[in-house]
Amino acid sequence: MPKRSLRSQLLAQRRALSHDVCCSSSHAAQLNLLALDEYTGARCVALYAPAHNETDTGLILAAAIGAGKRVLFPAVCGHHMVFRHVERFEALREGAFGLLEPAPDGEDYGAEEADLIIVPGVAFDLTGHRLGYGKGFYDRFLHHPGRTAHLVGLCHDFQVREEALPTDHHDIPMEIVVTDLRVIRITQ
Repeated sequence: MPKRSLRSQLLAQRRALSHDVCCSSSHAAQLNLLALDEYTGARCVALYAPAHNETDTGLILAAAIGAGKRVLFPAVCGHHMVFRHVERFEALREGAFGLLEPAPDGEDYGAEEADLIIVPGVAFDLTGHRLGYGKGFYDRFLHHPGRTAHLVGLCHDFQVREEALPTDHHDIPMEIVVTDLRVIRITQ
């Protein structure tokens, strides 16, 4: 199935989730992520602000701040993306594409700053490939030569595809995909 068709189908399915199902799935997925050694060992965690029934990250944010970890959130700046430090969810403001992001007055950080980057997606496959939203912000950002962070895709379990997703040469696969039902460690 072409990327555009698959993206439309899965976005519609995700948007159709009830509030209760989305919250329950998000809670379970976040607990699974918080149990990862990669999370425990991270000093700096990059998250995202969920939109349109994406898996929530609020529990991870609270846990990370409570554990003394530095937390970064993405902000779109023109055709590229940066991360900025956030200490509470309420500090996020509506930014590009109507998504919540840190205020523009914060310091910009690159991918090399984080030890763990939690990546949203429309879908992931069992080889760690990700179908994004089609703008390429994360792919360009993750290509930073100094990046050593672990990459974790976070999603509802129905977003994991058994069949391989269509990929491009610039796509960067995840090391781990975490859902409400499982943790998938990618072996390359």
